[in-house]
Amino acid sequence: MVDKQTPPEVDRAAASRKAVAARRARASLKRDIATRVVSPQEVLRRADTDSLSPAGTLRITDFLTALPAIGESKRERILAELGISNVKRLAGLGVRQRRALDTWLEGRFPEPRPRGARSRLIVLAGPTAVGKGTVATHIQEHHPEILLSVSATTRTPRPSEVDGQHYFFVDDAGFDDLIARGELLEYATVHNAHRYGTPRAPIDKALAEGRTVLLEIDLQGARQVREAAPDATLVFLLPPSWDELVQRLVGRGTEDDEERARRLRTARVELASQHEFDYRVVNADVAEAAREVVELAQASSRAS
Repeated sequence: MVDKQTPPEVDRAAASRKAVAARRARASLKRDIATRVVSPQEVLRRADTDSLSPAGTLRITDFLTALPAIGESKRERILAELGISNVKRLAGLGVRQRRALDTWLEGRFPEPRPRGARSRLIVLAGPTAVGKGTVATHIQEHHPEILLSVSATTRTPRPSEVDGQHYFFVDDAGFDDLIARGELLEYATVHNAHRYGTPRAPIDKALAEGRTVLLEIDLQGARQVREAAPDATLVFLLPPSWDELVQRLVGRGTEDDEERARRLRTARVELASQHEFDYRVVNADVAEAAREVVELAQASSRAS
């Protein structure tokens, strides 16, 4: 006699695969939280939107311990302080519990907030391999009204690169001279290798003409621009996930294992600095990310 309560073998296998996929998705989400690829507030918003999503089914205990510098003992103190049971999943939080958690997160992990009126100077920064150059090139090709600043660098040109178009290639003495004459808006040594800097004159000229200027630079440079031009619009480019960032870096094939590991350590530090920026854009699709950056540039242009 066939037991009608027992599902067919194919159903059990499908259910097992679905369960494994769900666990992997939650594990990936926890890596994204730990590396700050996604903000904890965004995870809560996803849980509210879809209770069956990886965010919605994530346990509150796993959520908290995925946050930087939160261990098990600290997690239990936080749960007691917020009045949340340790068996709750994010989608199952009550209104009061969600409000209390939101308040605690904002105090500990604040999200970026635009700082008043912004200028036509747009700074695009983000971690290694996130695709800053690809997004900037897409904007340059489709929005010629926006000036993409050309950086000076001490590294040697690659076979396809043209001096003055991709970079201004200079030697160390020439770079020192640019610094001494105050001709660089910002400059930094990148990946402990070569120096990069942004010539000031073309930017000043374009802004004076009423054009929007896009700088595609690293975190050090973005901080220097913020000091030199406090009204600049700072945009942080994020990968869709930490796993995707790793795959992009590996897929480039331009670094050995030791260099990739070093760059990923640097990426973690860079991701932790995104709260210093006015806006965040996720580069899951180059054209869409470019469109979002252009919209921010246009909004700044209208406001200035």
